Amino acid sequence: MAKEVPEADWRMFKTLRERALERFAQQILDELAGVCSDRSRVAHERYLEIHRLLRERDRAMADAFDYLSRSRMLLHLAAMRSLGLLDAGDLEGMSEGTRERVRFLTEQRLE
Repeated sequence: MAKEVPEADWRMFKTLRERALERFAQQILDELAGVCSDRSRVAHERYLEIHRLLRERDRAMADAFDYLSRSRMLLHLAAMRSLGLLDAGDLEGMSEGTRERVRFLTEQRLE
């Protein structure tokens, strides 16, 4: 991550980050609602599943959204892409260098 992040990419990232965070939070809430309404399980099983889901999603959320800084921007974008919160079209306004580095990091995360 030694290369400097262009100012325009940084500004765009902050906007994308907010949208992706909202999407992820809604996905988590929808998952939790599904578990809560699953009457095929007893209450304790649903509680345990909710607890497991929250721990798992908290780790993913931290990877993608915690410690906002320019030096971590590419890692955050790759994490958001890996979670399906952003697609290639979301990054179209960013510099080619940023898009290439995010593409590379996303591929590394998926291997």
